[in-house]
Amino acid sequence: MAHSNLNEDVKKLIITSLKLDKQPADIGDDEPLVGGGLGLDSIDALELAVAIERTYRVTIPDEKVGKQVFASVASLAKYVGEHLA
Repeated sequence: MAHSNLNEDVKKLIITSLKLDKQPADIGDDEPLVGGGLGLDSIDALELAVAIERTYRVTIPDEKVGKQVFASVASLAKYVGEHLA
C-alpha cells in the first residue's frame, strides 16, 4: 500500500473515529495531531489507537511509542505501513 493512500486512509479514520467535522484535505500530513491544529487530546489519541488496532491490526505498545506515532498523519501512516500484518 502506497504511503500517500495510507495517509488519506488514516485521515479518514481520524475523522470518522473521532467524529470530526472536517475533510481529509483539511488535515495536513505533517500537522501535529495531539495539541495541534486538530485540537486532539490524550483521550482522542486513545480512541484513535483503538481505531488503528481495530482497522489495521496494528498495536501501539506504549505511551512513548504513541507520542512518536501520533506526532502527525505522516508518522502515523508510516508506523501503520511498517507494522501491517
